[in-house]
Amino acid sequence: QVQLVESGGGLVQPGGSLRLSCAASGSMFRFAAMAWHRQAPGKEREWVAIITSGGSTNYTDSVKGRFTISRDNAKNMVYMQMNSLKPEDTAVYYCRVAGSRYWGQGTQVTVSS
Repeated sequence: QVQLVESGGGLVQPGGSLRLSCAASGSMFRFAAMAWHRQAPGKEREWVAIITSGGSTNYTDSVKGRFTISRDNAKNMVYMQMNSLKPEDTAVYYCRVAGSRYWGQGTQVTVSS
């Protein structure tokens, strides 16, 4: 059984930064690609970023150059550093074992002045 717990969301002004964290249980973590998704009000959930077990990363176009996904396999943690935040980044952000049914409960990010 895999459990994912996100933290680090909050209210931030446009141009500000936040760092999201995802704590994962289970010995399979180090072998799994991990992803962040988000869901804005009234919109479908969308993929944001992915990191492979080897550390390769990819991002959706709207966050490239602003968000950075990383992982610490020794701590079973995934992070997403979000800089230059925009109001359109407002959403609930979810951690996921990439391609799987394992999702976290989500953490709210609100970008507003």
